[in-house]
Amino acid sequence: MNLKVYLETLGCSKNLVDSEIMLGILDRHNYKIVDNEYEADVIIINTCGFIESAKEESVDTILELSRLKKEGKCKYIIVTGCLSQRYFNELSMELPEVDAFIGTTNFDEIADVIKNLIENKKRYINIKDINAHIDYNLPRMLTTPSHTAYLKIAEGCDNYCTYCIIPKIRGRYRSRPIETIIEEAKILASKGIKELIIIAQDITRYGIDLYGNYKLTQLLEELSKIDNIKWIRLQYSYPDIISDDLIDLMANNKKICNYIDIPLQHCNDEILKKMNRKTTKQSIINLINKFRSKIPSIAIRTSIIVGFPGETDEQFNELLEFIKEVEFDRLGVFTYSLEENTPAAKFPNQIPQEIKEERLNKIMQLQKDISYKKNMDKIGNIYDILIEEKVENENVYIGRTEFDAPEVDGIVYVQSNKKLKTGEFFKVKIIDALEYDLIGEVINEFSEQTDNC
Repeated sequence: MNLKVYLETLGCSKNLVDSEIMLGILDRHNYKIVDNEYEADVIIINTCGFIESAKEESVDTILELSRLKKEGKCKYIIVTGCLSQRYFNELSMELPEVDAFIGTTNFDEIADVIKNLIENKKRYINIKDINAHIDYNLPRMLTTPSHTAYLKIAEGCDNYCTYCIIPKIRGRYRSRPIETIIEEAKILASKGIKELIIIAQDITRYGIDLYGNYKLTQLLEELSKIDNIKWIRLQYSYPDIISDDLIDLMANNKKICNYIDIPLQHCNDEILKKMNRKTTKQSIINLINKFRSKIPSIAIRTSIIVGFPGETDEQFNELLEFIKEVEFDRLGVFTYSLEENTPAAKFPNQIPQEIKEERLNKIMQLQKDISYKKNMDKIGNIYDILIEEKVENENVYIGRTEFDAPEVDGIVYVQSNKKLKTGEFFKVKIIDALEYDLIGEVINEFSEQTDNC
């Protein structure tokens, strides 16, 4: 099969992993993967349907890429992912130019879908049960840099936050068996991956459905035994069940980055309860203090929602003061998005968009100041930096510390008179700071084998 396939991925890193599996399957079936949509015979759009802005981006992307079919530049348009799972009936009626719709649990059928389109020459729609288990012995074609990969350890979510649609498009929480995760991690390491980013909708609940108790620390212990892996990064850890064992493991295991992403969403107890978040302001403060006591260098990332229905000026100001006092190392803020078929969509006292935007801007300005202050404090420190790329026509490289996840956090501009190999670690002294990024210079051109990577 010599058809050329282009795949556009929208949304989160969990969606990216699904796309990489689709690419791996197509490659195994001898389809040619291209990175230019204008060359493609088949265009696949892996959509996001999490919040309104993501849905709009997905629809806009489908419409834009569908033009290539109308112009005769491609033969088939296939839509998969969260938006397809959630709105396939509406989309199939409104987008006749799309040839196939598949959902969040049957993306592994992508080769069969294309074969069906070719042989039967008719539209294909197949949306399966959101709680279906996915085959973990599937090929995968990485699209991340050659040294970094995401490792998805579970599907779905059982938290049922009142603002969130994920359980209705991704299903119940389903952990992968430990042995399949370890096997995949070893394969990734054999391909040169040095940084594993552990992801799921909620990694802290890993194992509870499969083994009857939480198994994240056991999984991390096994992953850290893999020789070529130097960094293990934890993302999306819900605060209510982060255990002392996990914190102790992070404090004592040098392979696990001193970095954790804990989506808090708010601090006001009334808002947290209305969100169905199973925590309180005081428990959040206690958790942060425990992390910083046991791991002084820990970088804590969080995400915040402003403008949740009924959020008063007083509750927002409490959140603002909380952020000022805690001084998160990394912070993302979002305006509340009213999502149909969620409990919060029916809550009274919905906040006008202009007030949401005003509150978002206040938090971002505060966080910018906090970030700059923390970056200034890093001047003079020496860190192991993972080099990612070279700045064109300059003796400057771009890299990351263990305190920075790709795409969402800051970078380090590394000055070096010698050629630095991407995907390797070098010791870098920080000499200047920007609001979100750092500037440093290499002090040891050959520190790749340093023990504390």
